[in-house]
Amino acid sequence: MKLVIVGGVAGGMSAATRARRLDEHAEIVVFEAGPYVSFANCGLPYHLGGEIEDRDELLLHTPESLARRSALDVRVNSKVTAINRADKTVTVEGPDGEYTESYDKLILSPGSVAVTPPIEGIDHPAVTTLRTIPELDHVMELAEAGLKKSGDKARAVVIGAGFIGLEAVEALVHRGFEVDLVEFADHVLPKMLDPDLAVLLHRELRKHGVGVHLGVAADSFRDGEERPVVVTLNTGEEIEADLVITSIGVRPNSKLAEDAGLELGAGGAIVVDENQYTSDPDILAVGDAVEVLFHDGRRGSVMLAGPANRQGRRAADVVSGHKTIKQQPVLGTAGVRVFDLVAAATGSNTAALDKAGTDHILVHVHTLNHAGYYPGAKPIHLNATFDKEGHLLGAQAVGHEGVARRIDILATAIRAGMTAEDLAELELTYAPPLGSAKDLVNMVGFSAQNILLGDAPTWDLRDLDEIKESHLILDVRPTAAVTEDRRIPGVPNIPIFELRDRLDEVRDLADGRPIALHCKTGVNSYLAQRILMQEGFEAYNCSGGYDTMGLFLEAQKTKRQDS
Repeated sequence: MKLVIVGGVAGGMSAATRARRLDEHAEIVVFEAGPYVSFANCGLPYHLGGEIEDRDELLLHTPESLARRSALDVRVNSKVTAINRADKTVTVEGPDGEYTESYDKLILSPGSVAVTPPIEGIDHPAVTTLRTIPELDHVMELAEAGLKKSGDKARAVVIGAGFIGLEAVEALVHRGFEVDLVEFADHVLPKMLDPDLAVLLHRELRKHGVGVHLGVAADSFRDGEERPVVVTLNTGEEIEADLVITSIGVRPNSKLAEDAGLELGAGGAIVVDENQYTSDPDILAVGDAVEVLFHDGRRGSVMLAGPANRQGRRAADVVSGHKTIKQQPVLGTAGVRVFDLVAAATGSNTAALDKAGTDHILVHVHTLNHAGYYPGAKPIHLNATFDKEGHLLGAQAVGHEGVARRIDILATAIRAGMTAEDLAELELTYAPPLGSAKDLVNMVGFSAQNILLGDAPTWDLRDLDEIKESHLILDVRPTAAVTEDRRIPGVPNIPIFELRDRLDEVRDLADGRPIALHCKTGVNSYLAQRILMQEGFEAYNCSGGYDTMGLFLEAQKTKRQDS
């Protein structure tokens, strides 16, 4: 068998090395358009920030090492420009000119390309993206020049607050830059996080001196007088900078497949089946360029290294005649570090479910990453969504140590079809420095279970204005915890410890209306709810309490300011 692979990074190289392990006698040729193969593109920002000191650590293999180790014929600076499906050949532009290469099976792993918006001056030499080793080298040159000229007043602008954008912000701050972050949406990580959790990252960015511009776009780039480039925002504000990194988004690099007549999905990604086959029985495709089925039924592309590597392995299994595991619906599990915080998510968030019209419940949990009595406990803030039958649909969290572990558990739970009851019964590692006897994951299950069973109906902060008109909002925090600047104006406070003795007062205040309860995290208000419901009141609890409410109101304030 002669196997030709287009693209030598995550998906393509995973396919090539797996195919060699399965078939020692196959002829395997890998074409890579750029000068590097098998490089750690996810590590680029960490070299920029100095955490990965040696640039060569990002180069996992070279064509020479792959030839020695896996007997692969890897050809860099070799761009495949066309596929002739009838002749089963590809046309290649290599260092020595154009030629054709035949194949028995062809695996496409062309990756993605950065979205280039029609911004005036986008081709300015001080404006770049950060996706490849050559782009990293360019950013490093700009950074060194900026630091040399401006010293501790060197300034950078990052456009786009997705994963790469946030990682670039952190790296540049570590490198000594003053950094401004510009994001068109009203919060960072708009595709991953709910607005209330994103507020925690806004605070963290500002704590580290980052200028956060939300609901704002870049209008143009031009030469500066004191620094190389001036960024003009659509608000009229101008920021002079030593360098600009754009991270506005990526799209599937599917032009080669399109020109060959392969079927593409609505979003331009290559359509593949569960075994990575395209519409041509001799061509497979993997990685950022392919369309995947998400667990909630949506179709689209997912720009993550994990799925790309698994797809590459699957494609190699298929062409080698080896037993394989068909591709499962994708959850899009991902995370990012932002200075001292970690944000991670899996499955469907509320925005995606609302857009799809999927009926669901939302649970907010705020708890510590390990036993509170053990020193160093820090909060984790988590949102989780469930369908009305109790199946977990998605989760997202922001906090310190332990965030990724909890999201990984919940990603596994979604894959296994677990319900709130299953989460409540999970047995997880407990020791005071590591977790709690009632782990955060268990608490998510308990909270959802209470809602689904009707023991703790909730009220939604998105309905706050309506709730104010139709309900008595009652604050049950202990008096010492109540401060006027954090209370909703006009909301009475009856501490949980006094509630049983003040039921007549509650009746007078409610005057026949339902009661919308809240406390700091939703725990005391849940206890109050159970008291009131058993005394004949119609009572609803604010899931997540004032911790969620404060984040929600801050997010709403930001949204109003940006609109």
